[in-house]
Amino acid sequence: MTEARIDRRLAAILVLDVVGYTRLMGRDEEGTLAALKHLRQTVIAPQVAAYRGRVVKTMGDGAITLFGSVVDAVNAAIAVQSVLTRSDEHHVAGEKIELRIGINLGDVILEGSDVYGDGINVAARLQTISPPGGVILSSGAYDQIKGKVAEEFASGGERQLKNVSQPIRTYFWPADTMVGITGEVQVQEFPDKPSIVVLPFDNMLGDPGQDYFADGIVEALTADLARIRAFFVIARNSAFAYKGSHKNVGQIGRELGVAYLLEGSVQRAAGRLRITVQLIETKTGAHLWAERYDGSEEDLFELQDRITEQVAGAILPSIQKAEIERVRRKPPESLGAYDYTMRGMRHVWMLDKDEAALALGLLNKGLEIDPNYPLALALSAWCWAQHSVYNWVTDIEAAKAKALEHAERAAALSSEDPLILAVLGTVHTFARNYDDARVLLERAINLDNNSAWAFSRLGWLEVYADRPKSALPHFERSIRLSPIDPMNFNNYVGIASAHQVTEEYAAAADFFRRALIERPTAHWIHRNLAPVLLAAGREREAMVSRVVLFSEFPDLTIKSYKEAMVFSSGALERISVFLRRLGVPER
Repeated sequence: MTEARIDRRLAAILVLDVVGYTRLMGRDEEGTLAALKHLRQTVIAPQVAAYRGRVVKTMGDGAITLFGSVVDAVNAAIAVQSVLTRSDEHHVAGEKIELRIGINLGDVILEGSDVYGDGINVAARLQTISPPGGVILSSGAYDQIKGKVAEEFASGGERQLKNVSQPIRTYFWPADTMVGITGEVQVQEFPDKPSIVVLPFDNMLGDPGQDYFADGIVEALTADLARIRAFFVIARNSAFAYKGSHKNVGQIGRELGVAYLLEGSVQRAAGRLRITVQLIETKTGAHLWAERYDGSEEDLFELQDRITEQVAGAILPSIQKAEIERVRRKPPESLGAYDYTMRGMRHVWMLDKDEAALALGLLNKGLEIDPNYPLALALSAWCWAQHSVYNWVTDIEAAKAKALEHAERAAALSSEDPLILAVLGTVHTFARNYDDARVLLERAINLDNNSAWAFSRLGWLEVYADRPKSALPHFERSIRLSPIDPMNFNNYVGIASAHQVTEEYAAAADFFRRALIERPTAHWIHRNLAPVLLAAGREREAMVSRVVLFSEFPDLTIKSYKEAMVFSSGALERISVFLRRLGVPER
């Protein structure tokens, strides 16, 4: 009696299995066996042979096949699934037969008619978590097909498979089925920036034919959020796999690897539409922001556009606030460059001297860890720009140079980031390079037409370039895009400054005061408020503002004011007339 020859080789292993085999056998055993035999003979065997593979083992509900090439194995798998999708003949007990397919690259041991090995085990375990009608690959197999097959695969993250010691990174086909999988526990890493998915909105219109309206809002919101480089946004196809699902937010967050989700509903009553939208943190289930929009049925598409615009603008500050709070809870020893940047973020936007100093300290710690972190460089540039324009330093030109250096480094590292381009455009504005500034700010808006801050800075550019009437629509759009943004006080300062340039002093004073109500610590506003009040004939109020001005800026001179501010020479001279009357010295 001779022993069976043992053959060990590296192979592409394809394992397939029938979905619901036990159920089908219970309903129609004879019919199921006949249908599977027909399936193997007319679909599986021909497609495997066509791609130079061979079936090495069959089971009642599946088969193990080997290929010399992963590309061949993948093409065979997709061919099999595509034939089954198009065919109407492979049914049993009134139910269409579906397959799960797993593919791995690994060692196999062939011993007579038997086949085994770790490579086989991994492929078999992968098969169990494949979506019905789909294909799942291990990372080892996926690495062999990148750029070599026409079909697109989606990353399913790392997954801990039963009886496999290490998590396996997975890839799925079709690319939009990865979220529908079941079975083993998924280990999905969160990206190193805020991640969000826009889930399908609930259609409560009473007519399934109106799904297109709710779906249209979701698609538009997803597209707009995807333009914000600060976010990782789950694609529309993956999000729509949850349509009609009743999974909780925590489970969705884990499956997709997202920290935030946006959900909503559409209702109709008496010819009116009501759309409710809410932003939720997946880990805690906390509701971070919610809004309700009402309109008539006749305004259906206009309402959709308005919701898309306002929601995309409102989400950014809401998520930034949540990210800042999340990072604040992390222990100091675990902080990285992103964490320090998030900790500094809140201080950056306060536009306050002490807050800016705190921000620079945190940003510098982040840059010590990663000197080429673009966001930290850009925010640092904005802090230095504040120092120059708000008279916080005596050497204004040195602060402008520092701002320009950091902004240009950030843009060189991340030339398509709207926030970084807007910062660079702002720095060029302060340097009076108006043409360069305009190109950069308009480019930022083209990349993200919901960038409230870029619109605000474009408004400021128009003010400084002596085009105050053109500035107002930009400030108004910035406010409309992000109505809850803590930076909105600076839009009111911009509107006030536009009125100041056109010598509409009463209106300017009212908007400066409104800005101070929203941000009382922005004492630099008094540099403009005091002279505007005096120009408007409100001398008593001007003297009150003057007290704050001299207390906060004891060394202010006409010369240092003109060096810091970016108004035209004519506007600066008109403002200086009233500063002199307030007692500000020339030098």
